[in-house]
Amino acid sequence: MLFVKELFKGYDYTLIITPILLASFGIVMIYSASMVSTVVDGLDSTYYLVRQLQWFVLGLIGFVLTCLFPYKKYQNMILFIVIGSFFLLFAVIFFGDTVNRATRSISILGFNIQPAEFIKLTLIIYLSSVYSKKQEYIGNFVQGVLPPLIITGLMILLIALQPDIGTATIILLIVSTIILSSGIRFKHLVMLGVFAFAILAIAIPRMITETRIARITGAYDPFQNPESTGYHLIQSYIAIGGGGVTGEGLGQSVQKLGYLWGAHTDFIMAVIAEELGIFGVVIVIGLFTVITLRGLFIARKCTDSFGSLLAIGISSMVAIQAIINLGAISGILPITGVPLPFLSYGGSSLFVLMISMGILNNIARSVKLKEEEPKEIETEPVNQYRYGRGNTWQM
Repeated sequence: MLFVKELFKGYDYTLIITPILLASFGIVMIYSASMVSTVVDGLDSTYYLVRQLQWFVLGLIGFVLTCLFPYKKYQNMILFIVIGSFFLLFAVIFFGDTVNRATRSISILGFNIQPAEFIKLTLIIYLSSVYSKKQEYIGNFVQGVLPPLIITGLMILLIALQPDIGTATIILLIVSTIILSSGIRFKHLVMLGVFAFAILAIAIPRMITETRIARITGAYDPFQNPESTGYHLIQSYIAIGGGGVTGEGLGQSVQKLGYLWGAHTDFIMAVIAEELGIFGVVIVIGLFTVITLRGLFIARKCTDSFGSLLAIGISSMVAIQAIINLGAISGILPITGVPLPFLSYGGSSLFVLMISMGILNNIARSVKLKEEEPKEIETEPVNQYRYGRGNTWQM
């Protein structure tokens, strides 16, 4: 019993309950959002439910294992993690499955895997490790800042070429968060900003297509073309507005009946809003906020720079994905196909998020156990002074 107690000692149970609660709720909402459309497509109504459950079980196993695995050991595995990630990215190029003119996934042992989701965590671990080791000369741009950005840039480029601009953008924002937190000098930050702007100025004109322009115009003026470019966003508005405060009731969404595209993926929050109302939306956003703030609190408490940057990277990953997804369904941002963390259908995304939460828990446990370590009682040095004659102290 003592061994079991020590094994589970120090974990952050907020970061255990919250992601499991979100993922479980996501499974319920995926079934609710997809049970009609799957039948229309000639599939069983539980098609997406069963597959998400399978990934959830795998995610729970990964969550437990990463909770128990000491996070500092990832620093010794960086080479294998980076090489494995490049292997997956190139495997997609040569053996990937092409859907809607995009090649983003590969089938391995019967599972459809999206390597880009794993690259998010790879770069968080890689950059956290490299910049924590370079703290002594982080002020030197060439020696301390630039080298890891070459590998980072190559990975982002390979993802953008799939093409998966949404995921590439998320990774770029996560990387920027880690760099900002690493202690980089302001002038070097400006240099990187100018360089990134120059790259975007060259790349964006070549990346502009009618489809991407339609996404932008559809986001900021959906009623200009309500039957084409603005259709998806308008249906999202109808779903969100129709739910009111308390919603129409679980399973009672009308928009999921063929009107709302991606009801169980990108627009799952619109279905939540319609069925559970603003009340359900606020609870979900609140749970995302808890994970993000708790992760940042752990990062602040962690005295190890690797653990601190790792916690910041994982927290920012959840927050950035949630913000971009919620921005898309509300018309604040263009629709980019970014899933809502833990809730949207997608096995690779759920698995990566669960093991990320396990790593964050291991960091939290390390911080907690270190705080509980008995501190040495400092005693006043003996014989530093000796009592001389009379009532005076002499050296």
